[in-house]
Amino acid sequence: MFEEVQKILAKQLRIDASAVQPSSRIKEDLGADSLNILQLLMKIEDDYGIVIPDEKLANFETVQDVVDYLDSQKEA
Repeated sequence: MFEEVQKILAKQLRIDASAVQPSSRIKEDLGADSLNILQLLMKIEDDYGIVIPDEKLANFETVQDVVDYLDSQKEA
């Protein structure tokens, strides 16, 4: 799952995929703004057929936070 999120983030932010690590903070370390984050979530929702509630979105600080949430949705 991490590799998939890594690819999406790297493509959307136009950065090298190796810069995206599980501990990377999406805004501070990767330089994502609110629009980038919204686009990321829309792509994930489309690709995985899930809806990410706004209250969960507010808790996504690192790449690992996104991966953990997606893993929890796969198990549900």
